[in-house]
Amino acid sequence: MKLHRKSVLASGLAGMKQNALPGLVLWILALLLVCADWLSPSAHAAFESIGAWKSRYGLAFSATTTAFFGGAVPFLFLLVTGRLRRNRLAAELAFYTLFWAYKGVEVDLFYRLQSHLFGNHAAPGTIARKVLVDQFVYNPIWAAPLSALAFLWKESSFSWSATKTRLGFDFMTFSVPVTLMSTWAVWIPAVTIIYCLPAPLQIPLFNLVLCFWVLVLSFISKRPAHDELRVGC
Repeated sequence: MKLHRKSVLASGLAGMKQNALPGLVLWILALLLVCADWLSPSAHAAFESIGAWKSRYGLAFSATTTAFFGGAVPFLFLLVTGRLRRNRLAAELAFYTLFWAYKGVEVDLFYRLQSHLFGNHAAPGTIARKVLVDQFVYNPIWAAPLSALAFLWKESSFSWSATKTRLGFDFMTFSVPVTLMSTWAVWIPAVTIIYCLPAPLQIPLFNLVLCFWVLVLSFISKRPAHDELRVGC
């Protein structure tokens, strides 16, 4: 058991190290967008327009935009770079778009719950509470295991029987913790920046960070189509 914990820690730290530079690029991008919203009247007007669309269409906006940025765009990238199985493209596209459409609704509802519990003010204490609940309650208890299971099912050719054979002690005590540690290095700073924005703009910024994050993971992955990248958050 002690060796297992060391293996999880070593693998998780290796993932965090690998993600450090891409994460830094994403944090800078997110910060630039937030600064543009605060400092540039034209950028603020554009963000206000996006926020108005989000407020008007609600969960439908979140589902559609997250399906596009988190699913359709990365799918097209994986397709043109030869990282998808050609014999099941329709199933892959359906998975990416439907999974991320669902995640868009889920994250939107979670952000609303956070706002209800802690308020919408961008005060340091409010942001800190939201980040802690986001990354150390919601993520390890629900988001990370669900995403890992969904992508395991996809990698098992959408077969529940094949998925069950790959589930076990190692999945919950190694795969999920290692995934968590790898994503914490990027998403703790990212959600901190996201929670600085007004509520209607949080999902749009989440989608942009998500899109670039998935594309970065796809780019740095060297695996061929028969052992493609697992993408989840």
